[in-house]
Amino acid sequence: MTPDENARLTRVGPGTPCGELLRRYWMPLCPAAEVAKGGKKRLTVLGESLVLFRDGQGRYGLVPEHCPHRHVSLYFGFVEEDGLRCAYHGWKFAADGTCLDQPFEAKGSALRQDACIRAYPVQQLAGILFGYLGPQPVPQLPRWETMVRKDGLRRITVLPLHRCNWLQAQENTVDPTHTYWLHGHMMVQKLGYEEGMRQAAYTYRPIKDIDFELCKEPNWAGIRKIRVYGGDKGERETGHPSLFPNALLVPQGKDLVIHFKTPIDDEHLYALWLEFTPNPDGALVEQADEEIPVSYFASPRDANGDYDLTSFIAQDMMAWETQGRVFDRSRSLLGTSDRGVVMFRRLLSEQIDVVARGGTPAGVFYDPALNDIIRFQVHDGQARMARAMEAAK
Repeated sequence: MTPDENARLTRVGPGTPCGELLRRYWMPLCPAAEVAKGGKKRLTVLGESLVLFRDGQGRYGLVPEHCPHRHVSLYFGFVEEDGLRCAYHGWKFAADGTCLDQPFEAKGSALRQDACIRAYPVQQLAGILFGYLGPQPVPQLPRWETMVRKDGLRRITVLPLHRCNWLQAQENTVDPTHTYWLHGHMMVQKLGYEEGMRQAAYTYRPIKDIDFELCKEPNWAGIRKIRVYGGDKGERETGHPSLFPNALLVPQGKDLVIHFKTPIDDEHLYALWLEFTPNPDGALVEQADEEIPVSYFASPRDANGDYDLTSFIAQDMMAWETQGRVFDRSRSLLGTSDRGVVMFRRLLSEQIDVVARGGTPAGVFYDPALNDIIRFQVHDGQARMARAMEAAK
């Protein structure tokens, strides 16, 4: 890969090839609990400085941070019943970007129409706010089973700010062999044999072979990574998918977990997990979005920048971040175990080309009939992990 090819896959700002692709997908913004009625939040998504707010009627707005009048930050403005008012001269904007008021300007002036700003759609699902920064028409927000199943409970974990490009984290989702050393062996080394083996029960197993499956379904796309384990309890797992372009579905014991990764800019990444624990008896349970608990994982880095490597999160962050803010893949020395990484890079490059030609990229769909619930065949993997964790207690 040349430096130019690397830039094509990593840069996410407006007008960049990868940025234009990623704008075709819904991006997680934050837990809904962070923006109450009348509240606001400043954030950067795909290199764009934005303000997310919720007006007095409960409508969400996602707009450029700077007022079109004199470019003052709208984050310091006033959230009112019908919109967000700039703190400098009082220009007010609705959730859809319409300019509602321009104090001290003539009534009926054409300036008000000129002042209307672009607003991005926002949807709430499973206690998370998602934003769509792409062109019309707006695609469906995928209803993964983790997000909409009714036979269990959900929780949200927000991870620390990642100081690296988004692709370094996403490539990790198609790397099936790092689990043995980075997670399994690291836990044993850091926590001692007994506790380390308990923590790493389902990762510290000999890997005999690996395989990958490219998936392009009508309502999702991705790559399944499949391990064949050796030893006394050799098994072939069905495989859990890396969801294109920036998520991962993980069976974790009895739970199903989606890891979401939102590029902030070229050098920073926002990530959160949505975890779903099904009821053993399949009983339905009512859990409103506002009842979904949210926790925040503390930074594993100390004042010197060293990592506390006694958690899977910290181990992954170390691996992603120490590659550099934007890893230069022209320096990669890839092996046969990196077939999934190569497959993902090719998929990413192909879908960038699709968008450049005016097409619809993989995993983007518009038919609500395809979006009742999107299920994955990973339940045998859940059972295997649950057995391994139980045996290690």
